[in-house]
Amino acid sequence: MSKPKVTVRQVMSERFVALEGICTVAEGVAKLREAHADALIINKRDETDEYGLVLLSDIGKQVVARDRAADRVNLYEVMSKPVVSVSPNMDIRYCARLFERFSINQAPVQEHGAIIGLVTYRDLVLRGLE
Repeated sequence: MSKPKVTVRQVMSERFVALEGICTVAEGVAKLREAHADALIINKRDETDEYGLVLLSDIGKQVVARDRAADRVNLYEVMSKPVVSVSPNMDIRYCARLFERFSINQAPVQEHGAIIGLVTYRDLVLRGLE
């Protein structure tokens, strides 16, 4: 008997904040607190651009550890771009393999060119193996 497929859509979180890269890290952190989120999606500047991603670990490594002023550092300075995104219809097993292959812990979920969520190893394990 085969197990039913679990997709990224079934386990992803919709708790992320989308901002412009010109915003400061301080503004981004305030928005994260307000939304109880863990990641910032940096919007595309135009249709030929790509999304960016700022994680709490990026802020810790590039701002806190280097004793930089959060109100003087822009998000575009600490973001990862371009980022690997996944389809909401992807099987979580393939998503976990993708994470392993690219040494990443989370990825934006993109549908029809828009970010609709974020998926992490935590989601894959805790929600995917229910």
